Amino acid sequence: MAYDEGSGPHRLTLEDRQHLILTGVTDVDSFDENSVLLRTNRGLVSVRGEGLQLRSLSTEGGQAAVDGTVTAIVYEGAPRQGGFLRRLLG
Repeated sequence: MAYDEGSGPHRLTLEDRQHLILTGVTDVDSFDENSVLLRTNRGLVSVRGEGLQLRSLSTEGGQAAVDGTVTAIVYEGAPRQGGFLRRLLG
């Protein structure tokens, strides 16, 4: 699965482990009170926690807001940029 890194900025802001705002969101794969799986221009982002609610979603604007107690944020399937030596030696 390819992700377009040039399709705009991706930002993640978490306040007090209760209010999460993400930009660069292109779609929501799934959500329930314990997990939200968001597709972004940097890969899949899995948000885990308790009492999670998808407060807002704008795929046109590329922004999503999640409220609840966030216990983990995991990037899954993010694009690889090569190994350390490849980046070092070009």
